[in-house]
Amino acid sequence: MFNEQIGKQSNKVKNTVERGAVKKFAEAIGDLHSIYFDEDTGRLSRYKNNIAPPTFPRVFDYGTIEGLNLPNKGLIHGEQTFHYKRPLVVGEDVYCYSKVKNYFEKKGNFGQMGFLVLESFGEDEAGNVIFSSTSTVVISEAVRKVLVE
Repeated sequence: MFNEQIGKQSNKVKNTVERGAVKKFAEAIGDLHSIYFDEDTGRLSRYKNNIAPPTFPRVFDYGTIEGLNLPNKGLIHGEQTFHYKRPLVVGEDVYCYSKVKNYFEKKGNFGQMGFLVLESFGEDEAGNVIFSSTSTVVISEAVRKVLVE
């Protein structure tokens, strides 16, 4: 169903690691470590600034992969992993994009399921990778039928 999308990627989108957004995100996930929002803690840390929680890149805009038209509802968030070269620092700009890494199907208890594997990246202004993530979107048979119609 999405095999022709493998290898396609979005354009890079500039995102800023905003102090207020980091604080709200940390509160929302229940991780109130002071490194995320206390300016004194950040300044005294080895990073000389506050950093974002490891899963913060979930809020970034990764652009649009042309031709990859997924529905707004009915998808299942499978697994997601993050790999960091260094933490995200409050105030920095991050250039993000996604690639379709793979697509495969499996028969399960709920019919034919599709598995779309996306790889996402965040780079600094010089193009150095700060983090990457791999996520799997599970597409149920019911959603697959809607997409085919």
